[in-house]
Amino acid sequence: MAAPPGGAHAAGAADPMQVDQPRPAAAAAAATAPADAKHASSMIEGGDPVTGHIISTMIGGKNGELKRTISYMAERVVGTGSFGIVFQAKCLETGETVAIKKVLQDKRYKNRELQIMRSMDHCNVVSLKHCFFSTTSRDELFLNLVMEFVPESLYRVLKHYSNMNQRMPLIYVKLYTYQIFRGLAYIHTVPGVCHRDVKPQNLLVDPLTHQVKICDFGSAKMLVKGEANISYICSRYYRAPELIFGATEYTTSIDIWSAGCVLAELLLGQPLVPGESAVDQLVEIIKVLGTPTREEIRCMNPNYTEFRFPQIKAHPWHKIFHKRMPPEAIDLASRLLQYSPNLRCTALEACTHPFFDELREPHARLPNGRPFPPLFNFKQELANASPELINRLIPDHARRHLGLT
Repeated sequence: MAAPPGGAHAAGAADPMQVDQPRPAAAAAAATAPADAKHASSMIEGGDPVTGHIISTMIGGKNGELKRTISYMAERVVGTGSFGIVFQAKCLETGETVAIKKVLQDKRYKNRELQIMRSMDHCNVVSLKHCFFSTTSRDELFLNLVMEFVPESLYRVLKHYSNMNQRMPLIYVKLYTYQIFRGLAYIHTVPGVCHRDVKPQNLLVDPLTHQVKICDFGSAKMLVKGEANISYICSRYYRAPELIFGATEYTTSIDIWSAGCVLAELLLGQPLVPGESAVDQLVEIIKVLGTPTREEIRCMNPNYTEFRFPQIKAHPWHKIFHKRMPPEAIDLASRLLQYSPNLRCTALEACTHPFFDELREPHARLPNGRPFPPLFNFKQELANASPELINRLIPDHARRHLGLT
C-alpha cells in the first residue's frame, strides 16, 4: 500500500492527539476564502468516496481565467485516521494521479491545515494543487485537499530494509535526512510554521528520484511567542522531552528533536526511544541522555518543579551505534538530541554539518549513477543566514550552476 500523502498515522504508531482549536470563522468564509486558481475552492454534493466514485468540481474563474470542471476518480483509500481519510485518485481530464485528503470541517472554525498549505512552496514539502468543499446528505461539510501524489514513505522504506534484515545504505540516510532539514528550514523560516508531527510516516519519498517531501500539516501551527500551545502533540517516539514535561511555550526546535529521532532510526534500523506511554517515553530518553539537570529541566519547562528522577548517567553515543558508524553521524545526532531546546542546532545549521559533505562533492551521484534531486537551490530561507553559513551550504560547483558566483 502506498504511503498516505496526507499523513495518516500508522496503527499503533502514535498516541491519539488533541489539536489546538484554530481561531473561529464561519464555514462559509472558509469555503469562499480568497485563493489563487491553483488553490481555488468550490462546493459540491457527494457521499464518501469509494473505488470508482467520481468527484467533479470547478476550478479557475479568477482574474479573467475561464472556469473549468475537473473530475477525480477515487481509486483506493491509502490512509485513515481520526482526521478523516486520504485516497489516491486520478484526474480524468489529465490522467494525473493525486492524493486527496478528506477531512470533516467544523463549521465554527477555519481549517488551519488549508491555510498553512496555501502558504507552502518548496521542493521538499508536499504541494497543494487545489481544494474543494463537499457536503453529505446529513449536511456534514468536508474539506478535500488535492495534493501531489508521492508513492512511498520513509516508514515503508525503513520497513523494506528491516524485512531484508539490512541497514539503509549511508548515502540514502544522508540524502533523506538532508532533505528533511532543508524542508524544515523552509517551513520554520518562510511561512514560520512548526510541523509538530515529524516522523517517518509523514516523510514521503519518490522511489525514482529519491526526493523527500514533508507531508501532513494537520498538527502544524504558526507558533506565536508568548502564546500557549498544547503540549500533548507529536507522535510518541518522536516527541521532544519538553512536551513530555508539559511545556506550552515551545519553539520549532521540537521538530529538530523529531528529525534527530528520525536520523537515529535510519542509522539504527529501529526507533531510538520507543516508549510505551508518555512517561515511559521519558524513561527511554533518560536511558540515552541521562537524567536531565535542574538547569536542563528549567530550559524545557520553567514551570516544572517536581524533580524525582533516579540519577542515571548518559549512555555514550558511540555505544548506541555500531562500531563502524562514521563519527560525523554520531556528532550530528548528539547536536540534535539535546534536552535544552536552545542548544539544538537549527534546520539550516544541520544542513551544513560535515555528515552531509558527501552530498556536496562535485561529481556525487545516486548509487545507480543518476543525479541527486535538487539540494542547493535555496531561496527565501537564506534571507537571514550569515554569508559564512551560505558558503558552507552551497558548494562552488552549485554556485556556478546557479549563477551565484
